[in-house]
Amino acid sequence: MSVKQQIPNGLTLLNLLSGLVAVLFAAIGELEMAAYFVFLGIFFDYFDGFAARLLNVQGELGKQLDSLADVVTSGVVPGIVMFQLLRQSLELQDVIWFTSLEKMTWLPFIGLIITLASAYRLANFNIDTRQTDSFIGLPTPALTLFVLSLPLILVYQPNQFIISLIENQYVLIAITLIGSYLMNANIAMFALKFKSFKLKENYVKYIFLAISLLLLGLLQFIAIPIILIIYIVISILDSLLTKKLV
Repeated sequence: MSVKQQIPNGLTLLNLLSGLVAVLFAAIGELEMAAYFVFLGIFFDYFDGFAARLLNVQGELGKQLDSLADVVTSGVVPGIVMFQLLRQSLELQDVIWFTSLEKMTWLPFIGLIITLASAYRLANFNIDTRQTDSFIGLPTPALTLFVLSLPLILVYQPNQFIISLIENQYVLIAITLIGSYLMNANIAMFALKFKSFKLKENYVKYIFLAISLLLLGLLQFIAIPIILIIYIVISILDSLLTKKLV
């Protein structure tokens, strides 16, 4: 293989490395640092595909490697983070339940459903020929950004009402179950991939990006969950409108 062919794979491996570091931080409860490394991994995840298309070196190896990296960065990490958030919601501030069966509670393990659902979605993505220009179901990085934004909101924007929501175990369980369902639901979601930059072909993407940048500027980390909800709503509306026009 030429060096040119390995550039996208190198970016994918950087995604995997970022995910592995995030796993280590998430496992010891350093959720803020885990979030930063996941964001870095998602950055590499976006640009490995961009580089492959730009260099015209797309192939089966890159596709499989990309999904394997995403299982870690956008599967294992958000599962552990949700596990930790659920543990904190129960005020389990130490790991005694690991060493004492009498004090163990299984509730935090519900968060790992995200990891299972992500792995299933990524495996299905690799064999689904429909998902070339758009997605069927919520992309794993989208739910990951949602989950990883929660500890950052707790640190940087400690609004009491929002804190009470994030620390509520029922809210966290709902996010886990709804997010896991949406990743594998038969719902069309637009992809932020640009084959050209013409307004007519990309008006939905431009509208979404403009709204996202505006919300990020105004609300910072709180904007991330809102942006994800908007992404889902716009995708559904765009899908319904397209069907009507056809």
